[in-house]
Amino acid sequence: MGHIDVANIDYFLSDGRQLLNGVNFRVSDGTKTALIGPNGTGKTTLLRIICQDIKADEGAVSRSGSMGVMRQFVGQVRDESTVRDLLLSVASANIAAAGKAVDAAEEAMLERDDEPSQMAYAQAIADWGDVGGYEMETTWDEVTMAAMGMDFYSAQYRKAASLSGGEQKRLVLEALFSGPDELLLLDEPDNYLDVPGKRWLEAKMAESDKSVLFVSHDRELLANAADRIVTLEPGINGASSWTHGGGFESYVKAREDRNARFEELRKRWDEEHVKLKELVTMYKTKAAFRSDMANRYQAAQSRLAQFLEKGPPEALPIEQNVKMRLKGGRTAKRAIVATKLELTGLMKPFSAEIWFGDRVGVLGSNGSGKSHFLRLLAAGGSDPDKEHEPVSDVDIAPVPHEGSVKLGARIRPGFFAQTHARPDLLTRTLLDILHRGDEHRSGLGREAAAGALDRYGLASSSEQKYDSLSGGQQARFQILLLELSGATLLLLDEPTDNLDLHSAEALEKAIDSFEGTVLAVTHDRWFARSFDRFLVFGSDGKVYESEAPVWDEKRVERAR
Repeated sequence: MGHIDVANIDYFLSDGRQLLNGVNFRVSDGTKTALIGPNGTGKTTLLRIICQDIKADEGAVSRSGSMGVMRQFVGQVRDESTVRDLLLSVASANIAAAGKAVDAAEEAMLERDDEPSQMAYAQAIADWGDVGGYEMETTWDEVTMAAMGMDFYSAQYRKAASLSGGEQKRLVLEALFSGPDELLLLDEPDNYLDVPGKRWLEAKMAESDKSVLFVSHDRELLANAADRIVTLEPGINGASSWTHGGGFESYVKAREDRNARFEELRKRWDEEHVKLKELVTMYKTKAAFRSDMANRYQAAQSRLAQFLEKGPPEALPIEQNVKMRLKGGRTAKRAIVATKLELTGLMKPFSAEIWFGDRVGVLGSNGSGKSHFLRLLAAGGSDPDKEHEPVSDVDIAPVPHEGSVKLGARIRPGFFAQTHARPDLLTRTLLDILHRGDEHRSGLGREAAAGALDRYGLASSSEQKYDSLSGGQQARFQILLLELSGATLLLLDEPTDNLDLHSAEALEKAIDSFEGTVLAVTHDRWFARSFDRFLVFGSDGKVYESEAPVWDEKRVERAR
């Protein structure tokens, strides 16, 4: 069994701002601890400190037991790495090193095929066996069968980028829970997972005796999986921590009660402060005319000094005040018309009509074609007119299809990309992006831009570059750009994945007041409750409508 002790962690950013301030908590043996807090408060940074990727400026982290880590990038792998590389990235250090040595020796032998390279390859193979590599391959065989439906021998050299985000996540999670590590650190493990995958994760955590510290914003997952909850609470001097010893069901009430106590204690402290200052002022006035009041004046000064030295009670945590305004506009009554639309190699032909004002959830398992469908709409449909061009420079890959899908008059699609990939925004600050505008939206004056960022809880990040933001901050900024762009059709691909709890609620309210049509791919069971109807991408390759969410569709049956 393993545990983690985080003691008085302080961390300062490169610009001198304090991100973490005296963070304290413990992950006990076998517990499942959720780490939550507003986007940008330092959750991923804190995990990196625990993993020893970076050093804290003050404080210490101690632990017992070996530790497996799933970092936030899993689900977004788009490089040339393979399934084998992905599994090696979450293996123990000796397995990972030996595996990389085998790969390097094999590549060298293919290039030269001389005696030294053959000897080096033989030694690498022997080292792989010595560290337990072949036993690990047996485990990975079970992992790839569970996550991908194929054995390790067939799967190991497949490109990781060919897997959906959810398949990448499931692969790594299967490996970590099947592995020998007693401690697991999981940075947003539920992102990209479909609902069966999330239910699997909830069950896996419940049955596992491993100690788990995980970051999540999924309200259903928090309710079903967390034994205790650590909250990073933003403050003037960085985020501090508060630990709730129960699950999410009692968390909201406990936090309200705690904040109410802080407010009452601060109110009493302020009242006592006023009384002491008035007492000092009174005795000072009297001492000016009566020498016998001098001692009382000095005593009152001493009492005030001691009172101020102790300081006020713990400050009430700064609460986020995110306000999203998605305006939209009137369009044709029929917003989207699909006629015998077939997403090549993904889903069978289907027809559907979506009307102005509809809120449609797009559901189904990972890899079923939901994101392809949204991308096709985001590009303007089968044969887009000029008015159907997307309202941003988001990169939209072509979607092979047959049949047709057309957008109605005055439909301007606004696309929220699941991966937040926006090459057009990289290396630019938020203030600069809003100030300069682009061909789709007018630039804002500095004051108006600052006000817009403030409504989305991004004012303190106005001079940060887009690519330096946390996943949740990038998500909020993308939604702000949709607000400013004049979109009348919102196409949201997993919009709540990286949003903190408060921001997800703000998005739900904004969608409710949006004048236009909304389609959202989601595996967020809480978020889906706010939609009117659902397009379900079934495991048999058929697309059908449902009035209620359908979460039990399995992996699509196709050759892999």
